[in-house]
Amino acid sequence: MSDRVVLSVPPKGEFAKTVRMTAAALGSRIGMTFDEVDDMRIAAEEAFVYACDRASAGVPVDIAFEMGSDALEMLVGPIPAGAGDGDDREGSRYASFILESVADEFEMLAEEVGSYVRVVKRAGRTEGSRG
Repeated sequence: MSDRVVLSVPPKGEFAKTVRMTAAALGSRIGMTFDEVDDMRIAAEEAFVYACDRASAGVPVDIAFEMGSDALEMLVGPIPAGAGDGDDREGSRYASFILESVADEFEMLAEEVGSYVRVVKRAGRTEGSRG
């Protein structure tokens, strides 16, 4: 059984710290190492900024955290349909590079209401080193 924590914040950069701090607190709660928590904080900020850059005006960005016994999953969105299609902007490539580097799993999920960034970070896999 997992616990679920959901944040719904305005799509504004000043809320990135709230998202980062929540990700760090939940990562610590499931026993992630310092490096794993740091990776989760980086992933949370990148996913949030990615969603903010593509969010519809006035629509909050939701960040849903699922806490498993050894992993933290994060869904960030919704990103309106078509907002990321053919997206080859430098920032998009950078965000994908960062998320692939720090997460154990990273993908874009297409849902009826839009797309979501899905990130999974597992606890106990890095033992003091990144990767």
